[in-house]
Amino acid sequence: SLLLPVIAYAQEAETNETDHSYKPMTVKLDESGQKYIRFITWHQIWAEDGNLDDDDQGFTMRIRRSRFLAYAQISPRFLILTHFGLNSLTGSNADPIGDSRASDGPQLFLHGAWTEFKVSTNETLYVGAGLHYWNGLSRLTSASTLNFMTLDNYRQAWAQLGLSDQFARHLGIYAKGRFGALNYSVAVNEPIVNALGSTSEPAPNTITYSGRQLLGKDAGMIVTGYFDYQFMDQESNKLPYRVGSYLGKKKVFNIGAGFFNHTDGTVTADATGNLSGNNVTHFSVDAFYDAPLGEGAINAYAAYYNFDYGENYNLGTTYGTGSSVYAHAGYLFPEFSEKFRLMPYLAYSTRDFEAFEEAGNTFQLGANFFLNGHNAKITLEYSSTLSNYTGAEPDRVNGLVLQTHIFL
Repeated sequence: SLLLPVIAYAQEAETNETDHSYKPMTVKLDESGQKYIRFITWHQIWAEDGNLDDDDQGFTMRIRRSRFLAYAQISPRFLILTHFGLNSLTGSNADPIGDSRASDGPQLFLHGAWTEFKVSTNETLYVGAGLHYWNGLSRLTSASTLNFMTLDNYRQAWAQLGLSDQFARHLGIYAKGRFGALNYSVAVNEPIVNALGSTSEPAPNTITYSGRQLLGKDAGMIVTGYFDYQFMDQESNKLPYRVGSYLGKKKVFNIGAGFFNHTDGTVTADATGNLSGNNVTHFSVDAFYDAPLGEGAINAYAAYYNFDYGENYNLGTTYGTGSSVYAHAGYLFPEFSEKFRLMPYLAYSTRDFEAFEEAGNTFQLGANFFLNGHNAKITLEYSSTLSNYTGAEPDRVNGLVLQTHIFL
């Protein structure tokens, strides 16, 4: 008789199981749900060894991203969005009291702040302004950090990060919309003054990304855009963040093309110190496929980039005038466990820059362990990178990262 209450409780729990599926954090402002405030927060924590061949390095911890985003609509005619957070906090750059003024450590800063208005009666035209993420060039240039298929984004896809923008976000005006299956976004942006590698006194015979700093308004505005034709399921364009993988929930096949232009963005100093501006012009073409496959799902992406920052421009091996090819593919296995789903993947990229005699490349092998889709996952990735070089070939750098990722 003492066990009867326990048995009754267990039976009740079995018939009234808690629903642990993801529900968006949304505050409804009316009964219809069309007026709302949506909140999103996420953390990506890394345990990483950037060089497995260096016995002195070992694993270190990194907060790769810690973000908070909110957007709201009380009318379909306008939207407001705010996004802030930090990136890449480590034991080496953390400040004892979290004071960004006292160190070079990353601290909270504004990632996005824009307003948007619906101009047309259908979905053909929306116009917005502010610190925005409606980037041109490629799908990955506006990738969502919530649902990468790989561990992280392809670095060269953010071809202007820190050169003309604040961490892949520009201050400017954008237009977006769709005509049938053709999705588009275009923007006119103001470049930042204090770009990576910029200088007020360039050395003779050098090229730097110092157009706005040295030439002022003569450096011109930025014009950028991306267009993709969506052959199968249509993706949402409410926000700019492009999905990495739908995990079999959609059937998507897109072919896209994009461009970026910044008049006199870089500056060349000749042997006598005379300055001349160089137009920065990039373009890309890409293709994205994500669909169910049997009881699982497949994801594939490929892109070609052509970068022109001016003759022989490079900032280390991160940026450079030249070209790049990137591709990845992954397969989500059918569900074989109630605890997680498995998605292994491969990625390969090349970077061929004018400033180096030999091209660089990176190979990545990884796996996602989905505990609750992209809302709770663990990713393990091995990478092997050969840097661009001139002369003797350098050793490849092999790294390993274990990431925990949760977003709500």
